[in-house]
Amino acid sequence: MARSSSEKLEPGKPGEPTAIGSAPAQADAKPPLVTKEGTIRSGRLKGLTMWQAIFVLSWPVLIESFLNALVGLVDTTLAASLSEAATDAVGAASYFLWFISLVGMALGVGVTALVARSMGKGRVAAACAGVGQSTLLSLGAGLSVGVLIFFAAPGIASLLQLQAEAREGAISYLRILAWGVPAQTFLLCGIAACRGAGDALRPLVIMAIINFTNVVSSFLLSGANFGVTRATATGETVTDVLIPGFGAFQMGLTGIAWGTVIAWNLGAVLMALLLIRGTHGVRLMLRRIKPHKITMARLVRISIPSGIETFGMWFGNFLIIMIVGSFAMQGLLGSHIVAIRIEAFSFLPGFAMSMAASTLAGQYLGAGSPRLAKTAIFRCTTISASIMFCFGLLFIFFGEEITGLFSQQPTHLELVPKLLFICGITQIPFAISICIRGSLRGAGDTRTVMILTWVSTYAIRLPLAYFCSGVDLTLFGRTFENPLPILELLFGLEPGLVGLWIALCSEHVTRSLLFMGRFFHGGWVHVKV
Repeated sequence: MARSSSEKLEPGKPGEPTAIGSAPAQADAKPPLVTKEGTIRSGRLKGLTMWQAIFVLSWPVLIESFLNALVGLVDTTLAASLSEAATDAVGAASYFLWFISLVGMALGVGVTALVARSMGKGRVAAACAGVGQSTLLSLGAGLSVGVLIFFAAPGIASLLQLQAEAREGAISYLRILAWGVPAQTFLLCGIAACRGAGDALRPLVIMAIINFTNVVSSFLLSGANFGVTRATATGETVTDVLIPGFGAFQMGLTGIAWGTVIAWNLGAVLMALLLIRGTHGVRLMLRRIKPHKITMARLVRISIPSGIETFGMWFGNFLIIMIVGSFAMQGLLGSHIVAIRIEAFSFLPGFAMSMAASTLAGQYLGAGSPRLAKTAIFRCTTISASIMFCFGLLFIFFGEEITGLFSQQPTHLELVPKLLFICGITQIPFAISICIRGSLRGAGDTRTVMILTWVSTYAIRLPLAYFCSGVDLTLFGRTFENPLPILELLFGLEPGLVGLWIALCSEHVTRSLLFMGRFFHGGWVHVKV
């Protein structure tokens, strides 16, 4: 059967595996690249059973994700020790940190799918071409996003209705971070390429170095301290300073931002060295960075739906931030962000399992075994749901103690435990949606994932958030009065940030149902990459 033009690739150099489109016809007669029992016969996962492959792929991603989340949590914790205004500034900027990473995340989905399928078929040259083209795209796109963030910073602060110290802090923070955007975008694509090749360990080492660098440099430059805050019997708060701030620089929020930029750039350099050296045959080669139309088109075709999906999620959550800003109370935005930073640790196991399922789904499909791809996804989802359920119990019963570890501000100590209690209840459906969505991306079914995410975000999440919060929105100088504060009418509950979180966590349930429907439908098995 003739291959489509989208599967063609320039022939490899002497000594390289044959590229896509140049294999002889008798290659179809090769033995399967995966056994009936799920033992993979090529690449990093060669010789491993499915359970062994899940373990090898997931535990480094789990620790790496933990370290990645810790980068943002450290920034928020240091800011919280400075003031509520500084925390609000970092909280506002954190959503644009997510925006900054959108391009890298989208391209990462494309390169993971391409590398995983290529490795599953034994076509290492095609995987190398994908790494080269993703490098070219990530650096160019990262530079464009960095310039955009730098000049848009004042408008962003105004849009989020930040005032005085919080406004100036957010502008300065965003403009400094803009200098590190190309490095971060390349880093994300490099990590995705390694995962597609089955190598989750070396990206973990790089993330450990990044995190250590961020903690040390942000702490030293900011002058902020690390401490634990607790409530006394009289209701007063007492902070026990564990590590006092370093007095040499005292740069405050600016120092926190520069610490993050230093860490990102160091990580990009280390990733470049790793890819140049190669991982299990997948390498970054200078001649592969030269624009190649077919390979670039394949990456873009997979990445664009994922980019649209993640942008839709980002913009939907940006509207949520605007709802929080509409409460017009200092400390609420910081409470929202502190709760999100803490909650992030609960879905790290789900993310790790989704990355394992993503790689395995791609490699099993590439090896011609949809049955094993489905089994891998089911097993990873079950594991993630079990672990996240345990995190939910911690949030429900120990919310106050957990909050005291990360903030010293009274408003945070009052509100964040309530928010953690709410999200603790919905951890299982949240785990299901995270894991299945990630696995569908790895299978290349990014278009369907995009559609389901947009439906869940804009048809369910945002309407629920608006009505449950009871807030009157002000957009472009026009105020929209909330006609139906649902929680107040039905249950007598006062609307506000707590009502908003009830809405956000309720949407996790419907999202999990949507993605389970796509998984059992099975159309993702037949998507071409």
